[in-house]
Amino acid sequence: MALKLLHSFLDLLTPRTCCACGRRLSVDEEVFCTACMLQLPLTDFLSRPYDNEMAQAFWGKIRHFEKAYALMYHEPHAQSAHVVYQIKYFNKPDTGTEVGILMGSAMREAGFLNDVDALLPVPLAKTRERERGFNQSMMIALGIKDVTGLPIIDDAVRRTTFNGSQTQKDRVSRAENVEHAFRLVKGDKLKGKHVLIIDDVVTTGATICALAKQLGEVEGCRISVAAIGFAGERIYGNHTEEEEYDINLSE
Repeated sequence: MALKLLHSFLDLLTPRTCCACGRRLSVDEEVFCTACMLQLPLTDFLSRPYDNEMAQAFWGKIRHFEKAYALMYHEPHAQSAHVVYQIKYFNKPDTGTEVGILMGSAMREAGFLNDVDALLPVPLAKTRERERGFNQSMMIALGIKDVTGLPIIDDAVRRTTFNGSQTQKDRVSRAENVEHAFRLVKGDKLKGKHVLIIDDVVTTGATICALAKQLGEVEGCRISVAAIGFAGERIYGNHTEEEEYDINLSE
């Protein structure tokens, strides 16, 4: 009761709003209002983590790959996509943490994390992180850690380059753009561990595959992936310049 009263008081000072529709949230609502939560394009990936649509996107591309989860399908210009925009383009890193809590709770309840040892947020190049002020994947990971207690490993792999957004690149160009973007620096921290790579939106999976290639050099390292949204072939190849916010938000 005391905590609820505190939340009510804080909401008077700084009202929280739904990340999808912008409506003011009630004390019992988090991130999304009840109406939007019922309309989110949620995936069923937790019911089939090893062979869902997102997991299949990594089959044959990542060594020692295990499973994948995305909270929802990423649909360009839909209200549900606003949560990612707020994190990356409207300087609301705390929203990433809140969504991470939502994801972490769902994964914990489904047993998805039972054999996962650590969280590994996709690293940003230092110049890019300074420009933005934060790493959105790290914010999501912090939320997952908050409800699961899983440690975050953020210094085992380094982002060495940033060659521009993936937005206007085709599948081949995307892969080439990030092929040498990561470097393994502290592989011993990952030895024998099952790590969960954390990203915001997965489209072609080029960034994840480039990162996983480095992890594949570590003895006994197994890899799984989790993201807020999964787009994949649902929107790839059919975008316009106006959809810059909607495609490959991992940069």
